[in-house]
Amino acid sequence: MKCIVGLGNPGKPYEHTRHNIGFDVIDELSKRFSIPLNQSKLKGLYGMGIYKGEKILLLKPLTYMNLSGESIRAVMDYYQIDIEDFLVIYDDLDLPVGKIRLRQKGSPGGHNGIKSTVAHLGTQQFNRIRVGIDRPQNGMSVTDFVLGKFWQEEQAFINEAILKSSDACEAWLDKPFLQVMNEYNA
Repeated sequence: MKCIVGLGNPGKPYEHTRHNIGFDVIDELSKRFSIPLNQSKLKGLYGMGIYKGEKILLLKPLTYMNLSGESIRAVMDYYQIDIEDFLVIYDDLDLPVGKIRLRQKGSPGGHNGIKSTVAHLGTQQFNRIRVGIDRPQNGMSVTDFVLGKFWQEEQAFINEAILKSSDACEAWLDKPFLQVMNEYNA
């Protein structure tokens, strides 16, 4: 079984904010794969199904960003998912809005959701898709920025990033992640 996780914060105030881009990608995959997110346990909201012959679990941790690893670890243990069958999608301040970057390992780089994931998995070696949200301008705090919505002029770029991230996830069902990474990082 492949497990695709999108990081974000639960609740209406956080919907479609920069920090919730992982949730937005999971919503796109849920529609694309016809896998409803209809199970709420193990500290997450998730759905399971089969797409292109591959058993898939789509997960949104409901622990808030800083504790994302709790839900991820619980789901991976419960369903006995191997680390190489795991992919996490999250926002990245160091990439321009709409740019995506696939990696197989790396440090959390200050991202608390990834810090929690690394702590609960005990490794920095797992597949990931980083979605660029850019950095705050004009002295705006990072917290206010990541919890804010995308500006109107950024919306087309972020919509494209959601689709491209979803395409990469879909490609991963048929190909090794390294091959998908080479294609989408080109």
